[in-house]
Amino acid sequence: MYGICNLSIVPCRKEPSDKSEMVTQLLFGEHFHVLETQEKWCRIKITYDNYECWIDKKQFLPIEQHTFELLNSTENYYSNDLVQIITDNKTSTLFPIVIASTLPNFYNNECIVENQSYSYEGANVSSHLEESSWRMGVLETALMYLNTPYLWGGKTPFGIDCSGFTQMVYKLNGIKLYRDAYQQAEQGETLSFVEEAEPGDLAFFDNAEGKIVHVGIVMDDNKIIHASGKVRIDGFDHQGVFNNDKKEYSHRLRLLKRIV
Repeated sequence: MYGICNLSIVPCRKEPSDKSEMVTQLLFGEHFHVLETQEKWCRIKITYDNYECWIDKKQFLPIEQHTFELLNSTENYYSNDLVQIITDNKTSTLFPIVIASTLPNFYNNECIVENQSYSYEGANVSSHLEESSWRMGVLETALMYLNTPYLWGGKTPFGIDCSGFTQMVYKLNGIKLYRDAYQQAEQGETLSFVEEAEPGDLAFFDNAEGKIVHVGIVMDDNKIIHASGKVRIDGFDHQGVFNNDKKEYSHRLRLLKRIV
């Protein structure tokens, strides 16, 4: 069984319960493989990052296998406005979608999935971008999320976590990152020194047990943009993140990665 998110934002849970921790979110247009069902819940594997989680059975549109395979093989387009309206052409109803939502089979301002079509006239970006402009694009995108409140499992400008932030920023610039910080830390090329880092590279931070628990995007002038309380810009050096408000180090640097 296969499905696609046909709502603005769907919470994805660690366990099949409304009381369970939200570990990530589905945004409109994201498709997935249903691994198992249990009463009102489905355990899914999200195609974009292979993340497994539970969603409510009522919160997605089932699709055929051939549709799923077509979505896997076609170029993706993503919404590139913080919030924009999409129209369900069958019912003529409007609903909002957030930045980085997927526009499946997008052509002539229309998305088509099975027998369902949606009209979208907002800004959009292709998943295939020129590498030459990548670094500037990452920083411009990151700044769009500035002051977004921190939300564990969040992926939207209304609430986002540290790795959701980096994943969405990279997604909008044509590069796939895994969902969690420790997974992202396994991608790309390791840099030896802070001085080697360029704007757009990723910095990872660990806790007292040595587990990677935080990630941010390196900027110019010894700064970093990251989600901690909110998406914010702080100082950054070989020790870690220097919180500009508290005037103290908040995160201890573990490693630096160049993904592209």
